[in-house]
Amino acid sequence: MASTMQYLCSACGHTTAKWLGRCPQCHEWGTVEETVPARRTVRTQAKPAPDDSGATPITEVDRRLAEARSTHIPEFDRVLGGGLVPGAVVLLAGEPGVGKSTLLLEVGSWTARQGARVLYVTGEESAAQVRLRAERVDAMSETLYLSAETDLGIVLGTIDQLQPDLLIIDSVQTLASADVDGAPGGVAQVREVAAAVIRAAKDHAIPTVLVGHVTKDGSVAGPRTLEHLVDVVCSFEGERHSRLRMLRAVKNRYGPTDEVGCFDMTESGMESLPDPSGLFLTRSATRAPGSCLTVALEGRRPMLIEVQSLIDDAHGHPRRTVSGLDANRIAMILAVLGRLTKTADKDVFSATVGGMRVSEPACDLALALSLASARTGEPLYSRLVAIGEISLSGEIRQVPGMGQRLSEAARQGITNAVVAGGSLDNVPVPDSMRVAECEDLAEAIAMALPDTTLPARDG
Repeated sequence: MASTMQYLCSACGHTTAKWLGRCPQCHEWGTVEETVPARRTVRTQAKPAPDDSGATPITEVDRRLAEARSTHIPEFDRVLGGGLVPGAVVLLAGEPGVGKSTLLLEVGSWTARQGARVLYVTGEESAAQVRLRAERVDAMSETLYLSAETDLGIVLGTIDQLQPDLLIIDSVQTLASADVDGAPGGVAQVREVAAAVIRAAKDHAIPTVLVGHVTKDGSVAGPRTLEHLVDVVCSFEGERHSRLRMLRAVKNRYGPTDEVGCFDMTESGMESLPDPSGLFLTRSATRAPGSCLTVALEGRRPMLIEVQSLIDDAHGHPRRTVSGLDANRIAMILAVLGRLTKTADKDVFSATVGGMRVSEPACDLALALSLASARTGEPLYSRLVAIGEISLSGEIRQVPGMGQRLSEAARQGITNAVVAGGSLDNVPVPDSMRVAECEDLAEAIAMALPDTTLPARDG
C-alpha cells in the first residue's frame, strides 16, 4: 500500500496533511514541501539490562554528578543557576551582532584559565578571526582550543580525541552531517547535529553550549524539538544602539527560569552588571517635565527605570512615537488620560532612558504621570517613583513585588512614591520613603502634580 503524502515546513519542521503557501507554525511563505512520512514500525525489542546500567535506587544516586561549576562570570552563573553542570547542554539564542560569540569566548577563556581544556568550534568564522576577537577582549589561554570546522563527523572526532572540559559550538546551524540530506541549517540537519552533540556531551559528561540563530520574530531557528532536546535555553537580548545586554533563561532544568543577567557591552568585551539601574536614569539633576521613575521587575531583579514623554501640537495627523515601551499600552493610557485632558490632537513621544525595554503593566502609572506632566509643562515631585497598573476605568491596580520594588527605589535614593490603594498591606515601607496610596489616575495626578490643573478637554 502506497504511503500517504504529507507536507513538511523546511523552516520549523511543522507537518500538515495538505500543501499550504504559508506555514501555520512559523508563518514563513514558500517553505512547505511535499515529503513521504517515515514508516512507524516498532523494531526495537526488549533486552535484559546490564548489571552496571540497570535501575538504581534514588537514594544511591550521586548528586555530585549534577553540581554546577562556576564559569567565573557572575551574571552568566546567575541565570544558569550557579554555573554549568557536567553533561548539560545549553542553547544560547540571539539576534546577529548582539554579542553571543563574545560572551561565550569569555566564558571559554575564564574556564581555560582554571586549568580546564575548552574546545571552541566555530563554523561561521575562521580561527584567525576568533583569535583577533580573543586578543581584543583579553580571552587568550593556552588550553583554549579552536576548530574552524563545519563537518559534524570531524567535530565529533575532535571531541573524542581532545576530551574537553567545556565544549562551545558556534553555531548549531552551521554544522552538517554527510549522512543526512539537506543544507546546513535545515530541519533534518539541525535535528541530527543536535542529537549527535547531545549524545557526545552526555557520554563524556562535557558541559556544552550551542549557539542558535533566531528567526525574524525572535524564536529559535530550526525544528521546535531542538528546544526540547537541550537542558537549558537562554535568550541573549539587546538593542543594537544600546550597551545593555540581557540574558534570560527560557528553560532551565538546573535552576530558575525567572532570573535575568545583565551585561555591559564595551570595547573590551562583556562586563557583568550586578547593579544596572544606573543605566536607565538621566544624569541631570534638574527636574524636567514629562519625566517619571518606576521600578520594573525583570525576573526576580528590580530595576529603577526612567520614563520620559513629550507632548506637542500636531502639524497634520497626530503622531504616536514609542521607544522601549509597548505601543498598545500607551494607546490605552492615552485613551484613559483623554477623559481628563485633551490629547487626541497632539503629537505624543514616549521613551525609556538607556534603551531599556519595558512591557509589564506595573509601569502604567509612571507612564501616565509622565504624560500628564508633559501636558502641563510642570515637573513631578523630585525623586518620585510611581508603581501601578491602570485599568480602562482609570482605577490603579496593585502589582506583585511591591516590597521589593520600594526597597530598590529607597536604595537608589528615592524618597517619594505613588502606588495603588491597598498596596502597602503587609508590606514593609522603607523609613526614608513617603508613600501615597491612590485609587484612581485623577487622584494620582493631583498627588504628583500639586497645585496644577490639567488643560480641560473640549466638551
